[in-house]
Amino acid sequence: MDAAAQTVYEFLVDSPPVTFEDIRGQTGLGGEQLRRLLDRLEALSLVIRTEHCPPAFTTPAPDAALEVLLLEQQERIKRARIYAEQLSARNLRTAVGWEPSELVEVITGADAVAQRVEQFLRGTSNEIRFVDKHPYVVAPKVLAPVEAQMLERGVVFRALYDTAGLETRSLQTEVEPAIARGEQARVLPEAPVKLILSDSRRAMLPLQSDPTMIESVVIVHPSALLDALGAFFEVLWRSAVPLSAANRGELSADSISTEDLRLIGLLTAGLPDQAIARQLGLSYRTFQRRLVSLIESLGARTRFQAGLQVAFRGLVPNPVADSAQRSVSRAPQEP
Repeated sequence: MDAAAQTVYEFLVDSPPVTFEDIRGQTGLGGEQLRRLLDRLEALSLVIRTEHCPPAFTTPAPDAALEVLLLEQQERIKRARIYAEQLSARNLRTAVGWEPSELVEVITGADAVAQRVEQFLRGTSNEIRFVDKHPYVVAPKVLAPVEAQMLERGVVFRALYDTAGLETRSLQTEVEPAIARGEQARVLPEAPVKLILSDSRRAMLPLQSDPTMIESVVIVHPSALLDALGAFFEVLWRSAVPLSAANRGELSADSISTEDLRLIGLLTAGLPDQAIARQLGLSYRTFQRRLVSLIESLGARTRFQAGLQVAFRGLVPNPVADSAQRSVSRAPQEP
């Protein structure tokens, strides 16, 4: 429903049965345009034309009428997804016969790369794996709504954040909301490469090994190279430290505050003290006092002891248990 159709429909919802001329006078639309809009709304069962002379227009109950349209739209989306999966499977079978030179694609130009990144993400059916580090060709805030939509759709996101890059991001406003929506996040002291993997079908990485800005990327299609990049990500994933959102989860109300959970997350990520203070919006002195208070509340005397207490109490995810769970879930089931 476009803006003009929405204007007409809302006017009819708010009015008793009205004639064509009444609608035209209130909306300011031309006669031919209004006639087409009413015909379209009537075809959608959103408008009823009475048998009076001249005929009057009214609406059935909007909740029931719109519910039917929403269900039809959901069914169309479901069929489109099935069709997209079928095409993807056909594309994978076709890729087996590609020429070697066709298995690696080079995209050049910042605008072209930015457009391809979003297409790359939206074309994913099951899982996105990515290594996040500077520089960015598309600002993370721009891609955040795309990730949110895909997480809601059931696509798995596994993110490896570079510590240096994480220092420049707002954990509270950028990273934590993604984790709260379902993103699985871990931190590396120094990510070796920027990388995105879409399902097990494609990979994207910068053309240069350590660029200061990204103007060209390489897209790798199904091949031994793609398999190697996927295995490389899994090695990095197993060695990374989990990053959790500052929410209570199943913790008791008196166990630890949200602020302390956020502090634990930043310490776990390996950020320098000055960077943590900036993330929390604290002066360095106030940060030090907060840290001492946290260590004492955990019944510890040193940072190392506090780290052990955090792990013992399950205040951060266990990477070993998580990896084992993933292995079990992927193992073939006995009949």
